[in-house]
Amino acid sequence: MNNEIFKALADPSRRMLLDLLHKSDGRTLNDLCAPLDMSRFGVMKHLNILEEAGLITTRKVGREKLHYLNAVPIRQIYERWVSKYTESWAIGLTSLQNELERGRNMENKPRHVNRIAIKASPEHVWQALTDPAKTSKFWFNCALRSTWEIDSPFELWNGEEKKAEGIILAIDPPSKLVMSWRFLSLPGTAGDSPSRITWEIESHAELEGVTLVTVVHDEFEQAASTAKILENGLPIVLSGMKTLLETGSTLAGS
Repeated sequence: MNNEIFKALADPSRRMLLDLLHKSDGRTLNDLCAPLDMSRFGVMKHLNILEEAGLITTRKVGREKLHYLNAVPIRQIYERWVSKYTESWAIGLTSLQNELERGRNMENKPRHVNRIAIKASPEHVWQALTDPAKTSKFWFNCALRSTWEIDSPFELWNGEEKKAEGIILAIDPPSKLVMSWRFLSLPGTAGDSPSRITWEIESHAELEGVTLVTVVHDEFEQAASTAKILENGLPIVLSGMKTLLETGSTLAGS
């Protein structure tokens, strides 16, 4: 997969497409064609290469297909090829971030979408997500606790401090989990309204024993600080989950 990512990043037009999605995520094909001096077919071809490399994800909203930057593979490249040569404080300077969209009024439109492929069954992914002993190993040392029933509360604890809370909005083990989300103690989040996180877990259509995990964070129009924190944090959580399930190890600082 690293070869596909490096190949995708080698083309300047594809890097420009990633820059466009970095600036404003969730764009249609027409939006992305406008700044590029090439045919619609040419842009589609570049987008397909980026999607095959896992650098972008797409979702249908109504009749439109929206394109989203997927920060997880870029985070993994950073951890594999860059972080060993940098000081830990530099992460904040080099992590790839999406700008919050402004002025787009499409209802129920997903905003931040991250996806990762994990060599594990959907059942094992579900267990990692819902077992506090496992979440504490990849979710910034925090344990996610709940009875895992619809309308039941959940809490995210770091030792004796509750970091976040919410409600289970929908649950379909081991395929889907939807939860409201509100931080309790992180700077700038006190006035944020609850947002929503959706976990979609499905077997890879072509690779046996591989599960695709997609995380969508949306409904954060009144939770800008929460959105920024999760935008940076969820790719690390997903990378940590993958590392734990595939190797039994943990990411430093996760």
